[in-house]
Amino acid sequence: MKLPVIYSDEFQLHQTGRSHPERPARLGAIVEALKASPWADRIQWELPTPVEERSVMAAIERLHAPRHIHEVEVLAHHGGGRVDMDTVVSPHSYEVALLAVSGWLDGVDRALATGKPAFVLARPPGHHAERDRGMGFCLFSNAAIAAYYAIEQCGLNRVAILDWDVHHGNGTQAAIESHPQLAYCSLHQSPCYPGTGDASETGQHHNVLNLPMSAGSTRADYQPMFESKVMPFLTSFQPDLLIVSAGYDACASDPLASINLQPEDYGIFTDYCLQLTRRIVFGLEGGYHLDALSQSVVATIGRCLA
Repeated sequence: MKLPVIYSDEFQLHQTGRSHPERPARLGAIVEALKASPWADRIQWELPTPVEERSVMAAIERLHAPRHIHEVEVLAHHGGGRVDMDTVVSPHSYEVALLAVSGWLDGVDRALATGKPAFVLARPPGHHAERDRGMGFCLFSNAAIAAYYAIEQCGLNRVAILDWDVHHGNGTQAAIESHPQLAYCSLHQSPCYPGTGDASETGQHHNVLNLPMSAGSTRADYQPMFESKVMPFLTSFQPDLLIVSAGYDACASDPLASINLQPEDYGIFTDYCLQLTRRIVFGLEGGYHLDALSQSVVATIGRCLA
């Protein structure tokens, strides 16, 4: 078995500035770690489908307001700027963000074609992006766009998104909570940015499960949540495809939060996902300590290849 990793060097052209945590070096560190892994020959590196060869814009327009899309395009074409104080647009960011969406759609295609996991190694991330604005380093809502694509273009009946990024995916939840064929589950530090994701938010069809985690939480706190909450919720929903918003900023060494996971813990979380289905799309979200990030991705993919 080979595991597809959808990646392009073009994703590093989204330049956020030297001191910005969501920087191109994140991808470089992951690629280096994967190529040094003992199972490197079992990774199938794939370029994302060029934007002009598929209906990427239609997929983005399904969830984002034309005004927001136009704002990102204009900012990029005029040399760059910010859509908020944390979220940077550089001259290549618009094209890179379109290509990232294409990569996530490719991940759906690969997982459905093979019945096995795929990993989308793309940036910018997406789970904070709302219909009419980008925020939290995110421009377009990659995971939610991919979920809608799987339902509307691939003919699936039910798609679930599991978000283990340390921050709540407010943009993803907003896109998912009113759709009866989609489900969203998030484990996230609380209180923490962006201040959403209360356990009382359950979606219009009881299709949302938020699991706020206290600062300092470890695997000993996360595993019972997976066993008593996450797995029953996802198993009951019976998704035809699982999309994982794979953020790795809940590691103890990450500078932007205060959860105390270790890279190897993501291998355990991946095992839970594989118990549910092997049709999984893992897509990169956060993670800002380069070594912890890269080793966490190695743990995820290594468990898929076990």
